[in-house]
This record gives sequence, structure tokens and C-alpha cells, in this order.
Amino acid sequence: MTKDASRLDKIVLEARRNAEIRAQGYREQALKLFPWVCGRCARTFDHKNLQLLEVHHKNSNHDDNPSDGSNWELLCTYCHEHEHSKLKDSRGRTESGKTETIATFNPFANLKDMLKNK
Repeated sequence: MTKDASRLDKIVLEARRNAEIRAQGYREQALKLFPWVCGRCARTFDHKNLQLLEVHHKNSNHDDNPSDGSNWELLCTYCHEHEHSKLKDSRGRTESGKTETIATFNPFANLKDMLKNK
């Protein structure tokens, strides 16, 4: 493995760890604040199937985690996936229903070259 690939692997691993730590914090808080019921389909959960209950960020900002839970709702994995697919489908559409050009900028396109320069 090259030095750059190893460095990139370390950066990605650290980012994943930080995301997992952050998720554990707000997930645990949400599970204490709210009843274990999906906010969409009303399916109830217990300790045996709790892994299927997920925290959804209402404003789509995973860094917006107020301690009162005002940006969270508990959704089953199926409703959570459906909620995110609705967001994906709505991108590129205006209120009038006409499609709009979606940005194609990729900020990581030259990541390899940027890492070489450091």
C-alpha cells in the first residue's frame, strides 16, 4: 500500500469512527426521550427488535442535535429509508414541478492529487 493510500485510509477510518460516536450519542438520547414507536407507521419496538428503529434528523443536518430532541424523530428502518428516498426524488425539481439542473461539482474529484501536494 502506498503512503498516500494509507493516509487516506486513516482519514476515512477516523471519519467513520467519529460518525459512529456521534450517532451513538444522539441515538441513545432519542431512545430515552421518545417512546419506541415509529413516527410514521406506528410499529412498536422492544429490546429484541430495537436495532430496526432509527433516528431521523428532520432538517437533514446530522450535526444539529439539540438535547431536547427537537430535530429528531424515531422511524423504523423502512420508513426511514422511504423518507430519504423522498428527499432524493425531490432534488432537482422546483415547486412548479419542472426539473432543474442538478449540480455536478465533485469536491473530491482530485483528492489523490490534493493529498500528493501535502
